[in-house]
Amino acid sequence: MAARGRIAPCGSVGRVTDPARLDVDLALLGGGGAASLLLAALDRHGVRGPRIAVVDPVRRRGQDRTWAFWGHPDIDLDPLLSASWHQVEVVTPARRRVLDLTPLRYAMLRSGPVYDRAAEAERRLDVTRIAAPADVVRDDGTGVVVRTGDGREIRAGWALDSRPRPPARAGRTTWLQHFRGWWLEADRPVFDPRRAVLMDFRTPQPARGVSFGYVLPVSDRYALVEYTEFSPDLLTDAGYDTALAGYRDLLGLDPDGLRVREVENGVIPMTDAPFPARPSPRVVRLGTAGGATRPSTGFTFSAMYRQADQVARALAAGRPPVPAPAYPARHRWMDAVALRALDSGGVGGPDFFDRLFDRNPAERVLRFLDGVTNPAEEIAIMNSTRLLPMIAATAGDAALRLRDRLRPARPAPAIPAAVVGGPQRPVPSPEN
Repeated sequence: MAARGRIAPCGSVGRVTDPARLDVDLALLGGGGAASLLLAALDRHGVRGPRIAVVDPVRRRGQDRTWAFWGHPDIDLDPLLSASWHQVEVVTPARRRVLDLTPLRYAMLRSGPVYDRAAEAERRLDVTRIAAPADVVRDDGTGVVVRTGDGREIRAGWALDSRPRPPARAGRTTWLQHFRGWWLEADRPVFDPRRAVLMDFRTPQPARGVSFGYVLPVSDRYALVEYTEFSPDLLTDAGYDTALAGYRDLLGLDPDGLRVREVENGVIPMTDAPFPARPSPRVVRLGTAGGATRPSTGFTFSAMYRQADQVARALAAGRPPVPAPAYPARHRWMDAVALRALDSGGVGGPDFFDRLFDRNPAERVLRFLDGVTNPAEEIAIMNSTRLLPMIAATAGDAALRLRDRLRPARPAPAIPAAVVGGPQRPVPSPEN
């Protein structure tokens, strides 16, 4: 390992002199979305020197989750997409708005192609895979010692940790984005593959929180139809199915002409609690654990993809594998205020998002939700919201920040697992 934390090319990957001990340059803790994107990025950028180990008890395969994101067409991701749309709908009880996203597009990416590409990258990078959980991770100042559940020890120059973990302390506001989706196959054409439904707020709204449905059509006969809530508490299994059936009926879909081919369930944190991206000098967290989940929306993929690309570029240039913060500090503050306003009831979720899209170009809103707008654009976004409730939420957030400075930090609860109803439903691993 070279000076100042740089990774120097070492001997052949996977060379082990002690079967109970492995020396590597990079230890990837967790093998889900974040680690898969990182392996693909390392391969894409031609990083061949470092010895790499993946430590995860499960080898991810197949379709265990679906990511939706927006951005410009991309020669790297486009071959993996299930579908993409240049038009989306935002629907409220009062109106249906069709948004032209040009030059952006909204895209759907299923996990199977991502895991397949990561497996190919593993082979080309000659990665060592440890099929065990990382029970102990200790940064001793010169490297990271990882002890696994089966008694092995890995000594790494750096640990890139994407395993799900709670934030460092409890948030001032803590909600969850929780959802269930049905992959529906229809007997006849019933979906419009030219556009996706981004948010449909005609669903019954919870007493505390926001709900909406959305539709991601792959063809005129096949689509992901999903019910989502932003709220503090999960529903029951029957509650999700009832909500989804209600949304299906709201769309005018005949259940007798539909078959549920797959079911997706998930829970994503929406909180202003901190997720430290650098808990120690040589441990770097990625994915949700590293702050990639946007608190105000739950979107994760774009930031996770940026993290992977930044780490790979750094290694290719001989720099430490440390990505930039997932979102600017000012965005995290705005997210905290927005969550406070929604949680206090000062603004309603459908009204909040409807005003954003009504008073701004769609591209600006989507770039803001993605964390890549500039301050002038953000002022325009803030001016779109209701002034008095947001001022009250800003004052409330400031008071709670002062409270947190004056008293010990409260521990944060673990992110709950998704509610699933039976063995036929795939149980998604936590987002990472």
